[in-house]
Amino acid sequence: MKKDFQHLPVEVRNWVGRQLFENVPNNIVVIDRDFKVLTANENFKQVFGEPQGKYCYEVYKNEKKVCDNCMAARTFEDGKVRTNDEVGFDRNGRPAHYVVHIAPVFDEIGKIVYVIEMSYDVTQNKSLQREYNILFERVPCFVSVINRDLKIVKANELLRSTFGESLGEHCYEVYKNRSEQCPDCPAIKTFADGKTYSAEQVGISKTGDLTHYIVSTTPLSRSGREFSHVIEMSADVTDAHRLSEELVRESYFRGVLIDNILDALVAVDVSGTVNIFNQAAESLFNVEAKDVIGKSKGRRFLPQEFQEAIKNRGSTVALAESSVTNTAGEIIPVRVAGSVLWDKDQVIGGAVFLQDLREIKKLEKEKLENERLAAVGQTVAQLAHGIKNILTGLQGGLYVIKSGMRSGSQEKTDKGWNMLERNVGRITELVKGFLSFSKGYVPKARLVDPNEVAEEVYSLFKNAAKEQGIQLSYEPKPDVAHVCGRNRRNPRI
Repeated sequence: MKKDFQHLPVEVRNWVGRQLFENVPNNIVVIDRDFKVLTANENFKQVFGEPQGKYCYEVYKNEKKVCDNCMAARTFEDGKVRTNDEVGFDRNGRPAHYVVHIAPVFDEIGKIVYVIEMSYDVTQNKSLQREYNILFERVPCFVSVINRDLKIVKANELLRSTFGESLGEHCYEVYKNRSEQCPDCPAIKTFADGKTYSAEQVGISKTGDLTHYIVSTTPLSRSGREFSHVIEMSADVTDAHRLSEELVRESYFRGVLIDNILDALVAVDVSGTVNIFNQAAESLFNVEAKDVIGKSKGRRFLPQEFQEAIKNRGSTVALAESSVTNTAGEIIPVRVAGSVLWDKDQVIGGAVFLQDLREIKKLEKEKLENERLAAVGQTVAQLAHGIKNILTGLQGGLYVIKSGMRSGSQEKTDKGWNMLERNVGRITELVKGFLSFSKGYVPKARLVDPNEVAEEVYSLFKNAAKEQGIQLSYEPKPDVAHVCGRNRRNPRI
């Protein structure tokens, strides 16, 4: 090497000997066996200041003694070239990170008399590395570096806290607690062709909870061609997935609820176009929702008085009874309740519930008919009972007349005749009473002697009782107070 160097052109030897020392883009310093600096190039001076006559540990690290584990001392001992990362202080007292290469300088007899230290500043690289480490650790997503065996060689803080310690484990073991690699693995695809892939995955956290995440894989390569690792970045979308499922459930529930409520529901947007038309509305108006939603205006399905009420009375209106017309032209009675829909201070639409009253009207009509029939039945029963009582009186009168004629007793004959007259009068009053009732008169009451009523009952039933072996007796009470009752002969007074 020395011979080759001596045969170089003088200009080259001068440049190597002098200009290279100054022009090399590194820091160069020469120190003797006492660790004093003999000379340094301009780059070194720019970083660490003027070193002439100072000890290297003073220049580099502002120390008062030789550094522990000094690399230069070891090179002086064994003559080996060494490289080491060091931390010192620059000329302004700021921390300086640098990589130093230490090489021995031999004299003519092979003794090491000096060492040359060539260093380059990596302070900015260290700063960038710290920033990278902070970013890698604190980025709000799962980040891992995996090798071709699909083993994780580096994992960030969020991944470790979610899935547990993972270094040296297969990614499918860590993320999904699987014993074999995942089908359609995006990392395997990246290893195959060097492209970036994304996929949605479901893993199992260290607490056993399902974790939904979207993973992207990309090759980790300095050259851009050959690579041995893939970096995986996964965004946790568990909360978003849960919210999405809740929204789907809520939407489904709302749809089921809207479609299955008994009342027709018609909702419109701010332009008045129908955007909700449930099954009950389809049945009420005899038209399918697909022919209405987004195609028809809501006023087509709303009673005119309801539309006027909304305009005049505000945001909420209820009508006990109104009517709408379906597509077949049938007028349908409905109960209406609806309101304008607001978002803060802005109208966004309206919703109206329409209750079909046809069945209710039918039931009401049937109820009135049943009540009428019940009243007729009750009236007929009362009429039959009254006629039966009168017939009993007539039979009693005939019996007394026949008995008087057989015995030649004029007294009995007259008594029986009086009984016939009274009961004929009663049946006349009964018929007239029903005729008066049909004309809507209001009966009037008067004071009646209870003895008269008791005598009447006695006269009607004594003979029938006698035929049954029952003896009836009548004893009037003269001190019995009169009671309020109806005139038997004239029910109007």
